[in-house]
Amino acid sequence: MNKRYRAHAALLGTTLIFGMHYSIAKSMMPGVFTPEQLIFLRLFAGAVLFWFFERLFVREKTERRDILKFALCGVLGFSLNQALFYEGLNLTNPVDASIIHLVNPIIVLIFAHLIIREEITTAKTVGILLGASGALVLILYSGTISFRGQYALGNLLVLLNTVFYALYLVLIKPLTAKYHTATILKWVSIFGFLFILPFTFRQALDIRFNTLTPAGWAGLAYIILLNTFVAYLLINFALQQLTPGVIGYYSYLQPVIATLLTVSAGQGTITLPKIVAALLIFAGIWIINRRKAIKG
Repeated sequence: MNKRYRAHAALLGTTLIFGMHYSIAKSMMPGVFTPEQLIFLRLFAGAVLFWFFERLFVREKTERRDILKFALCGVLGFSLNQALFYEGLNLTNPVDASIIHLVNPIIVLIFAHLIIREEITTAKTVGILLGASGALVLILYSGTISFRGQYALGNLLVLLNTVFYALYLVLIKPLTAKYHTATILKWVSIFGFLFILPFTFRQALDIRFNTLTPAGWAGLAYIILLNTFVAYLLINFALQQLTPGVIGYYSYLQPVIATLLTVSAGQGTITLPKIVAALLIFAGIWIINRRKAIKG
């Protein structure tokens, strides 16, 4: 398997992890942890894991001029991205959050064009529109949407989370050509944790681990080990081979994976709208990954 195929396999794995994260994170707030506590635990544990990983396997030197870039990516991709997601998800629901995240590939493509001059081709545009259509069909067919009361603020926070994550994907791309994935993640996770520390430390002192149930421990392990450590490693590895626009597109697969998991668990059935939605999304993937579409 060549590097490009491995990059796509990494993205599929990340999409599976992210697709399950909505429900797991929502189930833990606010009953098990407050958003601030969950943010603190995720960023602290992520910084520790990435630091040890880099020290054990890489030990790469970095140039001083790149430290500011690492800090900016840490604030965008770790601090603001994750904090806004948890604060927003605590006020809204997984359906609304997944719908809002449908704009992520579009925002990524715009930022990539403006900042790193990634070309916006007709194929990319058509692929994104097909994927958005398929994902929207799946989500609308699967549940209701509410934008009243606290949901409005929650949805706004999730939208901002999407914007900052898109910026992170674009700004981190040039660094992936210069540094090992472990080096990048060590620095961005450390800066991300340091930035968020003053806003979460007080609530973190109130965490009572002795009250956690086995389900709570399992959810926390999923968020730290899979959704943070493994997922960010896979994303940064994929960025070495693929453009930010292609990376962002894979978010359209999250509702497909969620649907397949539901069906496999016996909690849903395969229907015509689901088949049509999946075909639209996979058609979009095929179009956007053609050689002509991914240049630039």
